[in-house]
Amino acid sequence: MRYSGFQKVIEERVEVSTPLNSWKRVTEGVHLMKNGISPYEGDLFHETPLGLFFYSWLLTLKQPLLDLFFILMDAATCLCLQSVAASYSAQAVAKEKENKKKYSEDSHGIILTEEQVQRVPLYVVFCFNFNPFSILSCVGKTTTVVNNFFVALTLLSMCKGWMFLCCAALALATYQTFYSMVFIVPSCMYIIQLKKIKKSWPVILIMVTTFGVFLGSLLYLSMVFTDSWTFLSSTYKFLILVPDLRPNVGLFWYFFTEMFEHFRALFVCAFQINCFLYLAPLALRLRKEPMLLAFSLAALITVFRSYPSVSDLGFYFGMLPIWLHLLPYMQQGFVVCCFILFSSGLGPVVWQLWIYMRSGNANFYFGVTLAFATAQIFLITDILFAYIKREFTLVNGTKRELKGKPAKLVLE
Repeated sequence: MRYSGFQKVIEERVEVSTPLNSWKRVTEGVHLMKNGISPYEGDLFHETPLGLFFYSWLLTLKQPLLDLFFILMDAATCLCLQSVAASYSAQAVAKEKENKKKYSEDSHGIILTEEQVQRVPLYVVFCFNFNPFSILSCVGKTTTVVNNFFVALTLLSMCKGWMFLCCAALALATYQTFYSMVFIVPSCMYIIQLKKIKKSWPVILIMVTTFGVFLGSLLYLSMVFTDSWTFLSSTYKFLILVPDLRPNVGLFWYFFTEMFEHFRALFVCAFQINCFLYLAPLALRLRKEPMLLAFSLAALITVFRSYPSVSDLGFYFGMLPIWLHLLPYMQQGFVVCCFILFSSGLGPVVWQLWIYMRSGNANFYFGVTLAFATAQIFLITDILFAYIKREFTLVNGTKRELKGKPAKLVLE
């Protein structure tokens, strides 16, 4: 990264860097702290206090070691996702073999086997490491790589049944961005099903309490470190109220730029609730597939969070090979791929036209980001519908007939 002439350019791109994950803002916040000025007094620094302490230590390292840290964090995230894919695939194969008697006889050919999932962990490694969004995040030195690691560690602990490590990792991820708290639901569901626990409420109570204790301890340590609670205003309040309207790949900035101020509170609530609104219905429908629930929540958070970046997209894209067995049941794969490719390429072009050449405007760039978000929503719905179609096929067989005529399941 040090020897790339594009590193500085990538670090300042709005698609990569946001007010919450910008390394440039981190260095400025550390500089203010070292000069006896609270970085939380202005509108510059929005990282957590413990993050500030950790990054101040990182900045004492030489540049090659600092660059190596981001590479190692991405590598650790990749290893966690690889292990998640291996564990989940093995458990999915065992689960379908166990339920084979419940499935239709003519659907036995689509039941998962060890040979089918053998290369899935390898595909996850390639998909994450060679994903341009992950590469941009690492080169741009965004702090999202740290959050991605904690989320990946949460998923790994969930698959392995490590209850306390799962709660600790999730608390660290939530401490950095509160949207991650939704993963407590699939974590509880997965561990209960993995350990075949009949009474689920004690486990849920233990996990929620442990998660709350870890998170509360982190917040208390932050208060001790800063000697006040003012950091809450510059971190979580900033994330909720969205005062910085610098363009990004999300949906918030354009709406709040054009909106009348007296409608702001209503639309803040309406926009922020999207990250949590789908949790209950998806948890009920995917109660047998908590890993798919976790993947869906990660994708929805990326679409609906207030300050998203391509770093968030790169994380859940790395998990896509886990659902290779759903590929034959997807309807919109080609359309989604084209949407994502074209909107990813058009984004920088339209930004150049708007900001530098003055031959475009904000509507152009927002149109591209809207298409980008729409493509992700189509991807999520297509994977979910593919899961439902495969589940239906396993139980009812591969034949589709309605009143004696061939029929087809279609998403409308």
